[in-house]
Amino acid sequence: MIDGIRIKVCGLTSLIDAELADRCGADFLGFILYSKSPRQVSLEQFRAMQPKLPPRKKVAVSVTPTADELRAFADAGADYFQVHFPAATPVKTVQAWSKAVTPGRLWLAPKLPPAEDVPEALLPLAGTFLLDTFHADKFGGTGETGDWAKFARHQQAHPKRTWILSGGLNPANIAGALRATGAKFVDVNSGVEAAPGIKDLEKLKSFVVAVHQARTA
Repeated sequence: MIDGIRIKVCGLTSLIDAELADRCGADFLGFILYSKSPRQVSLEQFRAMQPKLPPRKKVAVSVTPTADELRAFADAGADYFQVHFPAATPVKTVQAWSKAVTPGRLWLAPKLPPAEDVPEALLPLAGTFLLDTFHADKFGGTGETGDWAKFARHQQAHPKRTWILSGGLNPANIAGALRATGAKFVDVNSGVEAAPGIKDLEKLKSFVVAVHQARTA
C-alpha cells in the first residue's frame, strides 16, 4: 500500500515481473487466464509459478468463466477472482460465480456501455467491483482511460463495496486519476509495460512515485 492506495499490477507473465511488482510495493499480483489476451498465462503456467511467487495476494483474471474454472483457479493458488463479463450476463450466472468462490473473494468487472451503471442486482454478489474502460470488442487491456466521473459516482453511492479504478493508468496520469475519482485502489497493466506482458521497472517505479506524490502534495 502506497500512502493509503492499494495497487494491483496486472498482466504478469513471469516470475521476474512478479518480483519487480513486489519490490515496487504492489499489494496484488494479477494473472490473466484468458486465452485471447496478449498477456495470457495458462492455468498450468500459473500453477507452476505460484509456489515461487512473492508473498502477495494473487488475482486470477478471467472472462465469463464457469464455476468449475473458478474453483480450478482457487486450487492452483489464486486468492481472488477478477471476472470480466458482458453487461447482459444473466444474474444467475453471476450468482454461480459468487457461490463458487464466495462474495468476499470475487471481483466483478462488468463490461458497461457508457450509459449503463453497475446493476443493483449484482451488488450483493461481490465485495469488490472493478470499472475498466469500455470497448465494444475487448475486455480491458485497451490502454485507454475510462470514465472517471462514473467511477467516482459508484464509489460514493456504494461505500460498503470496494471499488477498483482501472483502464489506461500510467505514471503520467495516475495523480490526476486519484484526484478526480478519490480512488483508494487502482489496477495498472499496459501503462507500466515495455511490451505486452513485459513489465518495465522504471515505469513501475515512476508509477509508485507518482502515487506517493499525489497523496502527499
